[in-house]
Amino acid sequence: MAIRGLFAVAAAVLTGVLAAAGVLLAVLGGDGGATTAFAVGVAFGLPSVVLGVVVAVRRPDSVVGLLLVLVGATAVWLTVGELGGLLLARRPGLAFARWYAALSQGDWMFLYVPAALLMLVFPDGRLPGRRRRWAAAGLLAVPPLFMLLAALDPAPFRPPFEAMPHPVRVPEPWLPVLSAVAFALLPVFLGLLIASAAAVVVRYRRAADDVRRAQLKWFALGASFLPLTLLLCWTGYLFLGGPELAVVGLATTALAIPVATTIAVLRHDLYDIDRAISTAVTYGLVTTALLGFYTAASFVAGLGAGRSSPVAAAAATAVCAAALSPLRTRLQRWTDGRFYPARQAALTAVQVLRGRMHAGQARPEQLEQALREALRDPLLRVGYRLPGTSGLVDAAGAALDPGQAYVAPVRLGGHDIGAIVRGTAGSRELLREVASACVLLVEVVRLRIEVSRALAEAEAGRGRLLHAGYEERRRLERDLHDGAQQRLVSLGMAIRLAQRHLDDGTVDVDDLLDRSVAELAAAVAELRQIAHGLRPSSLDDGLGHALAMLAGQAPVPVELEVCADELPDDVALTAYYVASEAMTNAVKHAGPAVIGVRVSRAGDRVTVRVGDDGPGGAALRPGAGLAGLADRVEAAGGTLRLSSPAGGGTLVEAVLPCAW
Repeated sequence: MAIRGLFAVAAAVLTGVLAAAGVLLAVLGGDGGATTAFAVGVAFGLPSVVLGVVVAVRRPDSVVGLLLVLVGATAVWLTVGELGGLLLARRPGLAFARWYAALSQGDWMFLYVPAALLMLVFPDGRLPGRRRRWAAAGLLAVPPLFMLLAALDPAPFRPPFEAMPHPVRVPEPWLPVLSAVAFALLPVFLGLLIASAAAVVVRYRRAADDVRRAQLKWFALGASFLPLTLLLCWTGYLFLGGPELAVVGLATTALAIPVATTIAVLRHDLYDIDRAISTAVTYGLVTTALLGFYTAASFVAGLGAGRSSPVAAAAATAVCAAALSPLRTRLQRWTDGRFYPARQAALTAVQVLRGRMHAGQARPEQLEQALREALRDPLLRVGYRLPGTSGLVDAAGAALDPGQAYVAPVRLGGHDIGAIVRGTAGSRELLREVASACVLLVEVVRLRIEVSRALAEAEAGRGRLLHAGYEERRRLERDLHDGAQQRLVSLGMAIRLAQRHLDDGTVDVDDLLDRSVAELAAAVAELRQIAHGLRPSSLDDGLGHALAMLAGQAPVPVELEVCADELPDDVALTAYYVASEAMTNAVKHAGPAVIGVRVSRAGDRVTVRVGDDGPGGAALRPGAGLAGLADRVEAAGGTLRLSSPAGGGTLVEAVLPCAW
């Protein structure tokens, strides 16, 4: 661990020892007020000490952790000093007690020094420039000098040392000079504190990367809790008649500053800091406006109804509610424009695109370009998830791979319909909010992609069916020409030849008739075979009988389960071809041990499932048998699904409409 980290741990240990000593002092002789102040100081200081050690351990080369420990340690030290002062005040004869009483008059300045130094060096632990070295030196030199001058002031010490004699007497001529110097140090110290706070602003303006800006914003968010103390004090005076609530604000600030500093150093991307700042400013302004309205309304109503009148309180509450309702939305827009411009730009871009789309001046597919310009992220992508698919596609329907980028899902009705894919900018919270605002546009684009794909698939399927019809017609023509037609022509020529030579006795009529009958039988058989290719004759006895005959011809066992319902002829024919083609592909390519065929009916839907236990890996490839089968099923108004994971077998499922 670096030397700074060791110093931070040592300071934390010393703070723990001081806290234990404070407990002992409170037991020995602390009064109620000092003990309460000690408890509050320890409660305020320990979070900063603990988180400072965490930062010092994780970032040992940075002085930020050490300064964060010192912020809390100073609060503990001063409150323990109050308890120790009570015991020393009872022994005014001790020289140490007199010196402690003198020096403690100006020790309050040290409470601000670690916080001011932290502002000077945050977040990298280095001063922002040479000019700031004078500020750091002044912060280290002014408090000791002021404490020494305050010790030399001849005025009575503050309680409980008002009766304590001064350890040193300054000559009378020197007193005005010392008082003037001490008084001059106050505005100097105030200027040093302002310069320290300005260093944060300077760093933010000079920051060239988003990480540094985010860290400074986190630090500013923690410091923004300080005005909360003033608001709570105001609230306490309004409702409780005193500033008691200010303690809650101080406690929140004491916790918020070290927490925000720790997050800034270790996890600046934990949350969308712009959103946090915008929300804090919005609700701070709303609270201020609410308190202002309530104060004014209570004063006006109290003039007529009395200060503590319930009517006045009710009237003030009604006025506040009426005035605050439209104010919050306007304040949110105003703060977003100044503290969260990316959110306002993105939501405005979505709203403008939606309006232009309704006016017919834009297309919803322009959403991606609109968000890119609004968020200044040229690599941002908008993806759409089509039903039945697991991946994303872009507006053109091409596959979109988000890679390792953050993906903000777009949900509608509990289903993912798309996603916003971050490129180089935009926090997760902002992208999620933008995704919620884009739901309708994404759904419109997704439906348009589905319609375009369906039309393209229908056109392609129509072309494939037309081509398949032409091919089937040529096959029939070829089979008829080369088979039955040639036999019938040959048979006709033989009979004509026999007719010419029948009278001269040169033709064996019996043999001719036998050969003619054989040719006719062969022609009839070929015609039956061709007709069977158009519609299997086995379907005359029902789909179950036809599938049973088909299963009996398969070279592997087939487990067959067919519903007993009578089906329309076109549905039964399509179901038969689905089973036949799927079984043929399984036998040809999968080499399964068993094939399962199941035909079921539910209402107006008939489902044909053909599965095997082969190696899987089948796909609907253009020109393949399953692709043609998909066209046949879609032409019948149904859908065909193929599931064939590697090593998991293949399942072909066709769902056909059945009006009976």
